[in-house]
Amino acid sequence: MNATRLGKAAISGPGKAALSTGIAGSALTALSSAPGQMAHLFRRRFPTVAVTGMTGVGKTRLADRLAKHASSDAVDAGSAVMERRTKHSSRLHGFRFRVVPGDNAATRLGALDEVFHDDPVDGVLHVVAYGHATPRRTGGTSGAAEQRTREEQLAAELEDWSITAHRIAAMCVRRDRPVWLVIVVTKADLFANDIDAAVRYYSPGSGSPFAAKLDELRALAGGARLSIDVLPVSAENDSKSTKELSKLLTTLENRMAQLSGHV
Repeated sequence: MNATRLGKAAISGPGKAALSTGIAGSALTALSSAPGQMAHLFRRRFPTVAVTGMTGVGKTRLADRLAKHASSDAVDAGSAVMERRTKHSSRLHGFRFRVVPGDNAATRLGALDEVFHDDPVDGVLHVVAYGHATPRRTGGTSGAAEQRTREEQLAAELEDWSITAHRIAAMCVRRDRPVWLVIVVTKADLFANDIDAAVRYYSPGSGSPFAAKLDELRALAGGARLSIDVLPVSAENDSKSTKELSKLLTTLENRMAQLSGHV
């Protein structure tokens, strides 16, 4: 066996997959920084998407599922820094996800500034959990995670959304093209019998406290500058979810493709 064949044989299995992923990632980075029409074409084919929401709602799990990124079945521990995921498709389309930390820390505020001001994203997935966020320990502490009632969780979601909505409005008024926003109601497997009520709670014009904030955002940003969808999702692995719940993720993927002009 000559040296060339030996080299090819040595790179196989996981190593080959890792090499391919690395090459693809390098190519995407190079294209995103290319000048002129090439950069514009890349941005249309691989728009950036901010994934926002408070700690414990399942942002990283959702981004992993959308990007077909392998992750542990264990409860997500959360992250204090912005995470990045990229989804590729066989039709040379995809998305670049920016998962903003949920903790109210300097790193979170810096990540919000990055995705909404420094390098504005094309779309936003704001993740909520209808009061079912996974309890987290306060940063820098030990012991049991803080337990909150569902009403307290919903109030925390609303406070978190107020911070994010302000930045989305500011981004929209600076842009010369529309921005899309999807309120993703995750953990639908925990309230499978109340999905319609959950979607209604987060929908503009429904009269709920969250809806009032959405109506305010739409007024600030301008209806023509911001589209809003509300979609339920179960981001659990297929083995843990029913066929109906699994279809919810496909519905979200299809809607994102429509909003981004991929279909």
